[in-house]
Amino acid sequence: MKNIILSADGDSVIYSVPDAVADQLEEYCSEFCCKWLWNSPDAAKYRKNGFVCYTERDFIDYLNTHKFPEQKSTLVLNLGWTELEAGIPPEYRSLPYFNF
Repeated sequence: MKNIILSADGDSVIYSVPDAVADQLEEYCSEFCCKWLWNSPDAAKYRKNGFVCYTERDFIDYLNTHKFPEQKSTLVLNLGWTELEAGIPPEYRSLPYFNF
């Protein structure tokens, strides 16, 4: 398990995720928000009037339920509002980062 930082135009949150997710974060996030949310019957609850509404927590639920049920991703630390990457504390700047 490796740490990453996720945000959805709000707080930046550190999560522990499977190594494969951390190593290919952009690909997993893009698959979630550009394909799965729009096409999966399991994602119907996120679709409203031609839009999708979700947060980074929904991505973590997706990983835990559909991709890596045997390796649960967990919240490590909420860094609060960081103005996207600009305000990430120095000790966390090397972590993979994705803003939905």
